[in-house]
Amino acid sequence: MLRLGMTNPPYILEHLEDMAIILNHPRVYSFLHLPVQAGSDQVLEDMKREYTSAEFCHVVDFLRSKVPGVTIATDVICGFPTETEEDFEETLRLIDKYRFPSLFINQFFPRPGTPAARMKKIPADQVKLRTKKASELFQSQFPYTAKLREVQQILVTEVATDKKHYVGHNKFYDQVLIPMKEEYLGQSLTVRIIETGKHYLKGEVITEGEKQAIPSTYSNPNQLAFSLNPQTMVQRIKKSTNIWNFLAVLLVGVLFQILYITYRNNNR
Repeated sequence: MLRLGMTNPPYILEHLEDMAIILNHPRVYSFLHLPVQAGSDQVLEDMKREYTSAEFCHVVDFLRSKVPGVTIATDVICGFPTETEEDFEETLRLIDKYRFPSLFINQFFPRPGTPAARMKKIPADQVKLRTKKASELFQSQFPYTAKLREVQQILVTEVATDKKHYVGHNKFYDQVLIPMKEEYLGQSLTVRIIETGKHYLKGEVITEGEKQAIPSTYSNPNQLAFSLNPQTMVQRIKKSTNIWNFLAVLLVGVLFQILYITYRNNNR
């Protein structure tokens, strides 16, 4: 299974149909990390973000309609220098509307050399209070509750932090805890969800699958051909009869997109 990393709204707005095709592929997790940072358009503009809150919502709404069950993770920043109480309330309304399963809440930190570093800062106690409010709202939401008693297919990949369970991930990259039996590691299993928490699901194994073999090399260098054009990538995905060829095409394309985004951000 392949998991896509992070992207930003302006980079996929014109490629949403293609992104939906990719996320619906059986060998790709239906998961995307899409930072919003703020629910206020004024704050987004002050942050020099190239999108609006409405455009972020359009991306989320579109992917949720085209990719059933998709997991959207996001980030918010509390206490940007120009953020007013009303601006912050807009961020809270966004969190309340979408009930993100995964949300990273950060306090504003001035990055040296940026325009924001020269702005007058909001008092630290106000920033802490806003961060606390956002965290409390997020912690009050339990989007996994509806998944209780569902039957899911998971891929077991690692040992849980409690050292008592293995961690498997379902199609939506939810963390599913199962009993720690050595033969489960690396297997595709069918489980029934018997418990839900804020950040996890717990499953009982119903049937066992086969070990997922991952090749370490490619015998044909041409398998690594790629294109930065999402439409071309999708066409190759559709035509590919070799899943590892598909993964190579997609992964290399995503890596080059990340390099391009990094270059743009560093040369503003």
